[in-house]
Amino acid sequence: MEDIRKKLWINEERLREINSFLLKEDNPLVNSLLEIVEKYGGVDEINRKAREAGKLENLMRKLEATNPSYLKDLEWLIKQRDSNAFISIADYRRKILGEKADSMQFDESTAVTLEISACNFFPWLIEEAKRAIEKRDLMPARYIRVRNMKEQVEDGDIWAFAAAMKIIGASYVQTLDTKGTMPGPDGMPINVHLGGPETITGYFGGVGVPNEYALKWVDEFLHYYTEYGVRQVLNVNAGTILLGYWLHKLGIDVEFKISVYVGNDNPYFIFWTLMTAKLFSRDDGTTPLIGFNLSNAVNNKTIELSAYIREAFGFENIVRIEHHIVETQKNIVRQPYDRLNELLEIADHVKNVSAKHEGGIPEIDKNREHPSDILEYFIPKKEIIEKGLMPKLLQNYLDKHDAVNRTAKALTEKGLTFIAAPKLHKK
Repeated sequence: MEDIRKKLWINEERLREINSFLLKEDNPLVNSLLEIVEKYGGVDEINRKAREAGKLENLMRKLEATNPSYLKDLEWLIKQRDSNAFISIADYRRKILGEKADSMQFDESTAVTLEISACNFFPWLIEEAKRAIEKRDLMPARYIRVRNMKEQVEDGDIWAFAAAMKIIGASYVQTLDTKGTMPGPDGMPINVHLGGPETITGYFGGVGVPNEYALKWVDEFLHYYTEYGVRQVLNVNAGTILLGYWLHKLGIDVEFKISVYVGNDNPYFIFWTLMTAKLFSRDDGTTPLIGFNLSNAVNNKTIELSAYIREAFGFENIVRIEHHIVETQKNIVRQPYDRLNELLEIADHVKNVSAKHEGGIPEIDKNREHPSDILEYFIPKKEIIEKGLMPKLLQNYLDKHDAVNRTAKALTEKGLTFIAAPKLHKK
């Protein structure tokens, strides 16, 4: 058996062939990418612009000229943070466990990151913060956004949300407009397989970023990175994942999260993804793959094997394994879908895991007059307002907040740990 295993060894000559291909001066794949990088001023200038754009004072200044009402909300959030209006971690544990919390030892090395999706409108975050103060709840440490980027610029939401994340110490991910669902010249999705029920089997191939749109994705990424300080984006396609690896390898300090839609649903697929990350990691061992959302179909064994691969490649503290605990009631998974108990089984030994909450607590969400629906992420703001949906979508979002806190409570009751917004919930 050992002799057979040795046949899997990758010959160094194969690696040399790959390197030779990448370094060919007439390589159109690499040259097209380098042209976009030069368009934005080169690696150092790109990173410099991004650092400036992402500074809190610059975000606030941009917002003052665009949407001053949001600026007042941010000032309120800062005031609440600085006055310790949010519950501390110690007090939260006492709230759940009583006095015995003071004598318990909590292992922070396996802390689960509390994640919520999708917080598509800045006012929702403020309402969530008010709820957290009132109910002595926790605010998540990680936020995902799935809203049209240009629309966010128009109403100032892009600056307000980025500033809020700095204020509360959370990470966040934006979803670029360049993907298979975006309208092409004919008004239809650029991915010809996406046409509703009439092309249902076409969806098996994923969202897609066909043809030259992979490079347009890079262009859009660098635009929002340099102009708005957006560092982390959602990645839905193997080609743009590779381009993300290449951008980082070149020295551009971007990061990305692999979407659940990519479908990493078994250890061999996951090995493939992490192997490519390893091949294009920097000399210091880092990779831009900061969040790795596995398929909703994975079980705990697959998650454990994912962690095994991740550790072998030196990514345990870099690549966060992200997994949905709950999903929207409509249009993504068969319901009921609730993975909380499975999370509790692995949270004491699988490190750097994120518990993602895309839906409310199933028993509550399904009985709402308007249950959560992932397709509503893609409705324009104007249409949401015209249809009177905003209050209903806010309720769906606050249900997700409650699901986050259900997870935190369950972890605490088992003596396990979590990561909430670190600048709000002091240890």
